[in-house]
Amino acid sequence: MKKLILVTSPPACGKTFISKQLSKTLKHVVYLDKDTLILLSKQIFKVAGEPYNRSSKFFEENIRDFEYETVVALALEALDYDDIVLINAPFTEEIRDLTYINNLKTKLKEKNTRLVVVWVETSVEVCRQRMIARNSDRDTWKLEHWDEYIASCDFSVPVTLDDPKVIDDLLIFKNSSDTEYEESLKNIVGILETP
Repeated sequence: MKKLILVTSPPACGKTFISKQLSKTLKHVVYLDKDTLILLSKQIFKVAGEPYNRSSKFFEENIRDFEYETVVALALEALDYDDIVLINAPFTEEIRDLTYINNLKTKLKEKNTRLVVVWVETSVEVCRQRMIARNSDRDTWKLEHWDEYIASCDFSVPVTLDDPKVIDDLLIFKNSSDTEYEESLKNIVGILETP
């Protein structure tokens, strides 16, 4: 059976690094990163005469959901040509919306594909340090308004996705230290490579 893997968590938990490592390690993987769409999104801000702020009402109303729809549409198309598609994206709202998840599972069933969510678990302080270190303009507002931003984030594991009878529906990738990372990578690759 094919797999759609969503590597998800709040920003700066290490999704991109982990997603790329998983994609390099597993076989027959199409790697998609929602951040690739940022170039297009910046143009939308520019054309609309809006300041570039991915935490703004303008972004939420006019860009955010379309980025997700686009990356998922690309993934569904890619599943016609390969066995595993991995999407690197926060899916902040979607991952806790069971209607969204069930609709996605219905679409995947038509392609003989099952959904695997890899939740990257990282401490808030480690995330803040990583955000500072990556020095990206998408984080400017977040760092300048840290308390307000962090209050809007949900770092809890989306346990409603876990069916105890299914080994790979929700996998927790612990990533607050190098030791946690190494152990989680080994364990999760082992589970994902099991037929």
